[in-house]
Amino acid sequence: MKYFINRELSWMDFNERVLWEACNPLLPFMERLNFLSITASNLDEFCMVRVAKLINRINRGEDDKDASEYKPSQLLPILKQRITDFQREQDKVYDELKGLLKEQGIHILSPDQLSDTQTAWLKQYFVQEVLPVLTPRVPDSAFPFPYLNAKTIHIACSLINKRTGKTVLGLVDLPEKLSRFVLLPMGKGDVRGILLEDLISLHLDLMFPGASIDSLCVFRLTRNTDYLLDISSSDTILAEMEKIIKQRPYGHILRVEVQKGANEETLDLLLKSLQVKKDTLVSGLQTLDYRFLSKTIYKLPGYGHLRYEPYQYRTANRLMQPESIFRTIRGGDIFFHHPYDSYEPIVKFISDAADDSRVLAIKQTLYRVSGNSPFIAALVRAAQKGKQVTVLVEVRARFDEVSNIEWAHALDKAGVHVLYGFPAWKTHSKISLVVRREETGIRSYLHLGTGNYNDATAKGYTDLSLLTCNRQLAKDANAFFNLLAGYPGTMPIKELIASPYSFRRMLEEKFAGEKENAKNGKPAYILAKMNQLSDPGIVANLLDAAEAGVKIDLVVRGICCLKAPEHGNIRVRSIVGRFLEHARIFVFYHGGAMDTYISSADWMTRNIDRRIELTVPIYDQNVKERILSILAIQLNPEARAWHMQPDGSYTLNQGFDTQSVFMRDGYDFVDFSSLFLYDKYTVRSEE
Repeated sequence: MKYFINRELSWMDFNERVLWEACNPLLPFMERLNFLSITASNLDEFCMVRVAKLINRINRGEDDKDASEYKPSQLLPILKQRITDFQREQDKVYDELKGLLKEQGIHILSPDQLSDTQTAWLKQYFVQEVLPVLTPRVPDSAFPFPYLNAKTIHIACSLINKRTGKTVLGLVDLPEKLSRFVLLPMGKGDVRGILLEDLISLHLDLMFPGASIDSLCVFRLTRNTDYLLDISSSDTILAEMEKIIKQRPYGHILRVEVQKGANEETLDLLLKSLQVKKDTLVSGLQTLDYRFLSKTIYKLPGYGHLRYEPYQYRTANRLMQPESIFRTIRGGDIFFHHPYDSYEPIVKFISDAADDSRVLAIKQTLYRVSGNSPFIAALVRAAQKGKQVTVLVEVRARFDEVSNIEWAHALDKAGVHVLYGFPAWKTHSKISLVVRREETGIRSYLHLGTGNYNDATAKGYTDLSLLTCNRQLAKDANAFFNLLAGYPGTMPIKELIASPYSFRRMLEEKFAGEKENAKNGKPAYILAKMNQLSDPGIVANLLDAAEAGVKIDLVVRGICCLKAPEHGNIRVRSIVGRFLEHARIFVFYHGGAMDTYISSADWMTRNIDRRIELTVPIYDQNVKERILSILAIQLNPEARAWHMQPDGSYTLNQGFDTQSVFMRDGYDFVDFSSLFLYDKYTVRSEE
């Protein structure tokens, strides 16, 4: 497809936009360190999942071209080079930031910068605090080469036996429980220290008595975590995931990161022992695993002035009244733009439902929850009080499988009816239903949103959500939970739009409607905000609509496989900032009705065809206008955003920060139509 960008290469472009934030001199300095750390975490997951999936396809003999005209065998070497180049750029950024750290009085020292006093102190510290934790190993015929953990820094050293002269390989792992940054009590600056791998490398002789250290190699492994699930029924989901979790640590090695200065012979011996080829290497790196910056340096006390100012999340006046949350909802739909609007009312909704004697049932879907989730506590409490509690726990949420399985067991033990979903599809929808007996009869209350029920990430992700007691949406929600429980068709779902059942059909109908209006000379406009856009069918539909004259605005934070054509009818922008843009919003002009939806689903094939998702129509005019106002601010030509160019690259428009606008209490409402519907950028004006 001519205007289709490869998904993996588009993701690399996105991570480069995140890395740029680490270079942004306008940001508080510690936040720049944090963005560098984020790029490292992002890249780890990308390699473990997406690169792994590519390798698995090649190994299975699946080498057909994708919509971007790449075969997996063609793409893999390109991707590996992009990853290597990216890590070199990370090193350059770190070099710059380390120099700026010195200006702030924070010194990350290398071994050759240590004074004699510091060296002596470190030796004593190593012997007392570090050496007892370490387990040095020397593989040989009696002790086979050990399994090495992924994402852990290891040190391999070439040891020469002083008695026999024989050369062997020694191994030491950095303990995860010890800080990567070892603070020194003396020296220049307010804070100074050395990285743990450097400290251990300085004292290898203490771990291998009777041998001289000939050379060393500091390295880190990334393993394949992409496994095919063999799930025959919902009853086997939990057992299969528990099996996969046990297998995951033993995945094939797909990347070996090596710090600069590694001895070639030692490295060759290491690769031979690991049974991996040289094409897995990313060598000559200055420092491994920049995640340590957010875990240690970022958290140093006394540097609050170098971080974002703390933000006080706001709460609407109507939610602060001394009345039950249910009475407040009966007064009209309540809209939230998180994290600017506090997430506490959502927690309160479930917590109050657990303690309200009139509440008969609570139903909820959980995808990712926090470590000390108030939702879990409330659901357990509700079940213990005799309420009917039904919870779908998605135990296949990647990298949250272990905690989700533990939560599922805890809920089941408390008497909650735990669902695990469909064998073939993950459940990614965000919905809660509370059924309450009132004077006028049974009434249902509903929470619908674009983000997870996670009170921790809700402080750092931008999402939209809605509290409502709309009767039809409540009926649809009840039917939806019956569907999750394995009883489809008991009640029709009329207004909510569920993937994989009706979402694609709805989108195609909306695209076709706008295209028809454009062909007839009527205003036609599509606006979509999401995390990722990669479905070939959706891309083709958008291109087709734009060719017919439909004006399209896309706000896509991450992967965007659509390359904006030269005719200019499609504009693509990406917003990267303090908060992770996570909301999904879809707007269709529809003759001026401005049909507006919020959704849990991105426009990716998996979300449309292979996941249980929910898309919610917005009926309340006040809520719709507020959503459109949010979009108007983000689409302002003077707003800070990355704009896609016709060649698929992005350029940064350094305008005003939209997230800062939303953080202001009582920011001005912006009429979407006055700014966009009738200007040259979007919909043609009506004559």
